[in-house]
Amino acid sequence: MAAVKELIRSEADGSISFGDYTQNSKQKLDNYEYNGDIYKVKTFQEITKLERNGMFVYESVPGTAVSDFREDGDGVEFLAEGNEDAQITVELAEDTEYEVFIDGKSIGKMTTNLGGKLSINVELGNGTVVRVRVSR
Repeated sequence: MAAVKELIRSEADGSISFGDYTQNSKQKLDNYEYNGDIYKVKTFQEITKLERNGMFVYESVPGTAVSDFREDGDGVEFLAEGNEDAQITVELAEDTEYEVFIDGKSIGKMTTNLGGKLSINVELGNGTVVRVRVSR
């Protein structure tokens, strides 16, 4: 996997890919339409952020490249790549317990806050790609 040079793109399997952690300065793309929703992505070395219809979806500090991002009523799943370890925050149902998996291994259960946000620390760097799955 590599940085998404288009900043965001739709994949044939119904997922989306976004983010370019290799950029030295902020890059953004507004008004990307996918499945009837409007997406906005901001990305560079320090942060990657995705919004859908003006609402928070994903954020990583520092920036990441994300592929195969898909959501359903039970959670979210994606591949993340970056130059260094990252804190990833995703928006889910508020005050709900989820199990978090990194590369297929459960790292435990976590509960979202009242705003629905859940933060996960992932070990990245040197082209490392990890699969993250968060499910009820």
